[in-house]
Amino acid sequence: MIATSATIICGGERISLCIPDKVNLNNRLVFQLTVLFEDEHLAVIHKPAGILVSGNSFKTIANALAQNIKRSTLPDATTPQPVHRLDYATTGVLLVGKTSSSIRVLNKMFEDKKIEKIYYAITIGEMKDGGKITSEIDGKKSQSNYKVLESVFSKRFGKLNLVKLKPQTGRRHQLRKHLLSIVNPILGDKDYGIEHLILNGKGLYLHAYSLDFIHPFTHKKVCFKDEFTQRFEKIFTATIE
Repeated sequence: MIATSATIICGGERISLCIPDKVNLNNRLVFQLTVLFEDEHLAVIHKPAGILVSGNSFKTIANALAQNIKRSTLPDATTPQPVHRLDYATTGVLLVGKTSSSIRVLNKMFEDKKIEKIYYAITIGEMKDGGKITSEIDGKKSQSNYKVLESVFSKRFGKLNLVKLKPQTGRRHQLRKHLLSIVNPILGDKDYGIEHLILNGKGLYLHAYSLDFIHPFTHKKVCFKDEFTQRFEKIFTATIE
């Protein structure tokens, strides 16, 4: 029997994983990605808005990786896989493992908080210059540190802020929920916004800017950055009406 994602394992079954040598071109997702860095162990890509990182959908970053990233020549080379998540609407830097060992090690590094993540967001309303948000998410301790870098006046929103964010934990939708909890939702957030302040049609103004860590195989300190999109730059050179 060929299993699916809905197959329930009861115990005692024998599971075989078969990876085809060739991919049926009719079933392959054709989606060009921007590769920011690549070596034999890992790759770093720009994740655009409007696509899932992984999941049951056909159009995902995971399904597009093989056509955009060179296969590793190392003995444990495998199909490249994302080793963390970004929301559907979030843009920015995404880390990918190219070998079985790198996928395992990078996942553990995220779990052990050995990879520092920096995000930028545009938020709505008056804010303190900086601080930390520690409200629980789904009953779990959570912390996000923030610093306001610049603010501009907006006729519609009152004030818009360019905010640097450092999540200290990795809860689902953490930054979006935390900023809503202090009544400074992210511009364009339809799920965690304030109803009369939701900006439609422009996307979510949340960008994963950088990943900073010690490369687990070269042991060199690396910092991978994905520069701002034009959407961010426009807001802080002209006031949103």
